[in-house]
Amino acid sequence: MSTKALTAPARRTVRRQRSTAGGDNTLNRQTAYQRFQRLLLAGQIQPGQNLSQRDLVSKLGISLGALRELLPRLEAESLLAVLPQRGIQITTVDLRMIRESYQMRLAYEREATIYAIEHVSDEALQQQRALHASILERASSAGISGALLDEAQKIDSDFHDFLIGATGNEILIQAYSINAIRVRMIQLDRIRLNPVVLAPALADHLDIIDALLKRDRAKAELAMETHIHNARLRAVTF
Repeated sequence: MSTKALTAPARRTVRRQRSTAGGDNTLNRQTAYQRFQRLLLAGQIQPGQNLSQRDLVSKLGISLGALRELLPRLEAESLLAVLPQRGIQITTVDLRMIRESYQMRLAYEREATIYAIEHVSDEALQQQRALHASILERASSAGISGALLDEAQKIDSDFHDFLIGATGNEILIQAYSINAIRVRMIQLDRIRLNPVVLAPALADHLDIIDALLKRDRAKAELAMETHIHNARLRAVTF
């Protein structure tokens, strides 16, 4: 029946139902996307792994139709490839992926560093500094436990998120978030924070923070470039 034949209240009800259905579809796609991220970062989906659509439907707990709506986004973000007659392949961590992901990371985080020079408060930077110094002090005095490594990993990731988030630039934040998934894949596959990497990685962060506190743009940019260069080198070497 055409909505023109309905009463005004009935037409409003139909519009609300359509609007709600559209909102539910968007929410379901976002939920499925987040589930995919969690599985990927938890190692339940592996880089280079081949899956059928039914495999992925089962892992994500969604319908085949919902998966087919999700796949173009995942493919556009270079998280997987849909191979005709062969199924789905999760992106492989290789030298090209490392190079491209860290080039993008440098571009985003250099911009965030420049912004922080003028806009991030001393108090916020000192809080970051205290978190890093505490990890290094405990590592030096009591050794590096698994729990300390997990805490250090969170502080490491949160520091980069803090700088990007401080820009308030939603386009930059979104682009960074997409690339950050690829960087985390690389880290999990190659260079997850470990006792050898912990001290140098956090020391790099302290160099960035100290340069920001001095409001020294040249030193802050150089410290960030050095940190990301070191991280990329570890990804290639390990």
